[in-house]
Amino acid sequence: MVRGSRSRQDNSLFRKTTTRNGLRIVSERVPGVRSVSLGVWVNVGSRCEQPEESGLSHFMEHLVFKGTRRRNARQIAESLESLGGSLNAFTTREHTCYTARLLDEHLEQAVDILADITCSPTLTSRNMNRERQVIVEEIKESLDNPADHVHDLFAQTHWGGHPLGRPIMGTQEIIQSVPRSRLTRFRDRNYRYGSVVIAASGAVSHQRLADLVRARFSLPEGEAAAPQSAERPSGPQVCFQPDDNAQTQLCVGFPGIPFVHRDRMPVILLASYLGGGMSSVLFQKIREQRGLAYSVYCYHDAFADAGLFAVYLGTDQQHLRQAFDLILVECRRMKKRCLDAAALGAIKAQVKGHLTLGMESTAARMTRLGRQELLLGKYLSLEESLAEIERVSAEDIQRAAHLVLDESRITLTALGPADPGQFAGIG
Repeated sequence: MVRGSRSRQDNSLFRKTTTRNGLRIVSERVPGVRSVSLGVWVNVGSRCEQPEESGLSHFMEHLVFKGTRRRNARQIAESLESLGGSLNAFTTREHTCYTARLLDEHLEQAVDILADITCSPTLTSRNMNRERQVIVEEIKESLDNPADHVHDLFAQTHWGGHPLGRPIMGTQEIIQSVPRSRLTRFRDRNYRYGSVVIAASGAVSHQRLADLVRARFSLPEGEAAAPQSAERPSGPQVCFQPDDNAQTQLCVGFPGIPFVHRDRMPVILLASYLGGGMSSVLFQKIREQRGLAYSVYCYHDAFADAGLFAVYLGTDQQHLRQAFDLILVECRRMKKRCLDAAALGAIKAQVKGHLTLGMESTAARMTRLGRQELLLGKYLSLEESLAEIERVSAEDIQRAAHLVLDESRITLTALGPADPGQFAGIG
């Protein structure tokens, strides 16, 4: 099945093919570029893991680069770099993605190498044992970076024992001890035709891409089982974890909304208004006016069936409660009043600008294609997204604030020096 549509605003051509095995191929031709960004999106991430499998999605992402039936690690590393391209991968809580960026004339080589590493990795015990220590060092590096580690601690606090709260890299204990048989079973269970999307953006012919993919990709039939439904403990959740650092990292958050939700765009605008840059209200009031922190930002993580709305900052412990109170003041203000026309226009312009500028990158476009297919099952053009932003009213943003900024379900996580007594009554 092939479907195509043209977007008038971004002058791109989107097409989709679904093979008889259920493999989805989506592409977007972008005139005026020579590059192609290609991604193999596997619908598996840390939330899909059993407790004894924690970190296996990320472990698999590492291991496929260490050898296949046709290539060793050196040959994989040189496969696209020798052509001026690049090969990479990343793992999230819901997805694993293997990416390539290259000149259009090398599309066949890119499809071949991506098919090789995702469909035919050898996963030898020798490579596993070598890579275990690499990942353990990656975990240690994260633990030694408080501004990074606090987000894992925050997710764990917010989601409780749910898989969404586990660190993507897993634990040192599991990575060092997991047997090869468990890893191969995990791969066989999740790397299936119906759970994979091939996404490409740039100077790409969809028909040629589809032909190459059909010829080279071979996976088990069917699709992976759906992950456990998202849920979190009821009521406020609070965690204070002391360490010897001079600064305290603070995350304050609330349950968000799924990727597919009518208020997704109002929530994005809300997050941008509160903490989307140097002009945002929290940055101005916490850093510029009071000098309490260097980094202040807000974000909303949208998953298939849930979300997480959060504010992050780092500050001295003596300023922790003051910074927390300022966050709550602005969150409460968003529920009490609507933005005026000037503020609404400014935040719309900011979000539209960020989105449009990002679309100048074929890699960003490919990522957008892959996530849309996995989470929406359809394509939204730049024109449609800009129109969606423009339709958001001040009342929509206020409604979104009431929806997500629920203090009865607040999550508070502090990593570093702190006096929990300052937060008596929360949690």
